[in-house]
Amino acid sequence: MNSSSDAMLVVAPIMILLAALFGLAFLILAIVIWCKIFAKAGYGWAFGLLMFVPIANIIMIFVLAFGDWPVQRQLRMVQQQMQQMMAQRPPQPQPAPLPH
Repeated sequence: MNSSSDAMLVVAPIMILLAALFGLAFLILAIVIWCKIFAKAGYGWAFGLLMFVPIANIIMIFVLAFGDWPVQRQLRMVQQQMQQMMAQRPPQPQPAPLPH
């Protein structure tokens, strides 16, 4: 064997290992990102794992884009409660104007 083929026998496994580590790091980062997005939308963080399931990932993108997020429902409910409280509260008396 010559020296170039010996070098390839050493370099090739190292390159494969680095590529695998890079791929694993990217996969972990993607999992964290999708889980965080679903958690912030009000869904369970585990829904982010569905982004790595074929067909389910397409459906979940549509759910995120067009669905009514739990966070939005809660916000609307709180806004309605605040409006009801404001409507039931008696009007506040206006302070008298200061004399000049």
